[in-house]
Amino acid sequence: MWMPRSRGSSLRSVILAAGSTDSLEQYYQKINSRENLDRFVPNRSATDFDMLTQRKRKGKGKENHGAISPAREAYRDKLADACNMNRRILAFKNKSSTPVGPFPQDLLSSPTKPLRRIPQRPERMLDAVEMVDDFNLNLLDWGSTNVLAIALGNTVWLWDASNCSNSELVTIDDEDGPVTSVNWAPDGRQIAIGLNNSHVQLWDSFAKRQIRTFKDDHTQRVGSLAWNNHILTSGGMDGKIINRDVRAKSPTVKTYMGHQLEVCGLKWSDSGRRLASGGSDNLVYIWDRSLASSSARRQWLHKLEDHTAPVRALAWCPFQSSLLVSGGGLGDECIKFWDTSTGACENSVDTGSEVCALLWNTNEEELLSSHGYDEYQLTLWKYPSMKKLAKLTGHHSSVLYMAQSPNGCTVASAAGDEALVLWNVFGTPGVRKPATKPFALASCIR
Repeated sequence: MWMPRSRGSSLRSVILAAGSTDSLEQYYQKINSRENLDRFVPNRSATDFDMLTQRKRKGKGKENHGAISPAREAYRDKLADACNMNRRILAFKNKSSTPVGPFPQDLLSSPTKPLRRIPQRPERMLDAVEMVDDFNLNLLDWGSTNVLAIALGNTVWLWDASNCSNSELVTIDDEDGPVTSVNWAPDGRQIAIGLNNSHVQLWDSFAKRQIRTFKDDHTQRVGSLAWNNHILTSGGMDGKIINRDVRAKSPTVKTYMGHQLEVCGLKWSDSGRRLASGGSDNLVYIWDRSLASSSARRQWLHKLEDHTAPVRALAWCPFQSSLLVSGGGLGDECIKFWDTSTGACENSVDTGSEVCALLWNTNEEELLSSHGYDEYQLTLWKYPSMKKLAKLTGHHSSVLYMAQSPNGCTVASAAGDEALVLWNVFGTPGVRKPATKPFALASCIR
């Protein structure tokens, strides 16, 4: 029985099988004709490519691996051409005019940014005797001259972080107190103080002297304050938000009406164009300064109604001007991200406990939140993934108040457990933003 031979068999055996009368030329004509339709399916793993592509090059000084007959060499050449073995895979048609150098060493050796170590222990703990434990008040603020103001009962104390000294600014009479809010002016010298009797006082912290008192604007206590250059904004238990030009003899500029219950959070955007307010009525309002003189009945730009508990925690994003973050109290416990251009809620994160205060890291895309029951912790989040980076514990009651140092690195927290705690949570920035005055905080609290 005749058995087909493989194309890899020797040329000699094929010629003998075809008959001695056929010449070599006749054989090639036969195998090149269309009548020879036998397929050749190579097995790449079993093929000796070196043997197939080996050529005898005259005058090249190549080694002679034994005598090879012309017929055998012709067969190898033909087979190599048929299998495209004479062509390099992925070869350039033209040689590059300039050689490609090695990969740049500066890129290979560029160090990756090291992970920042976040200390889990406080840098310093101070006593805060008579700290009022009230979710709707704002009793802590850090000024641009590196002085921390804290209201304890009827007294406002100043703690200078540059030399760790403290001094008393003022003690309010019992019939007017306690102090219900404090907030530094941008110059770091003037400070506004809200009182339980509905008054707002303006003080010179350098001279320890009262400048003026604003009366008859609110009818109940003033729990929140915020500055926008020379405009002082106050929010009261009566639901009113009042803007005053502290330079003018008749200071009241505009009154915003929207909240039905106490205003417990106020924050101006960095641009000074928009004001965010949060209240005990579970609402967040966005007010536009350009609408302040408008006679329209609806004064607010947006009314945000997604929270289900009082909102006192508000923070404008320092690197995305239209982004506002708000935190809901007990029963809501969510951090919500708002696009104030449209009023849309872009994200909501359930934290598992009431959100008392919020602060952005001005050097990294991070957000810090303080919480109530049951861990009373500070939580550091990575934005925008909202992955938890750290949990800081040290308080024993709701961490109602937080303030950030002027250099953006240190955070002060205070709670009803009568403790004032300093945390180096935001680290040391690689490129520090311009400051109005050098700070020596690190040498003090470490």
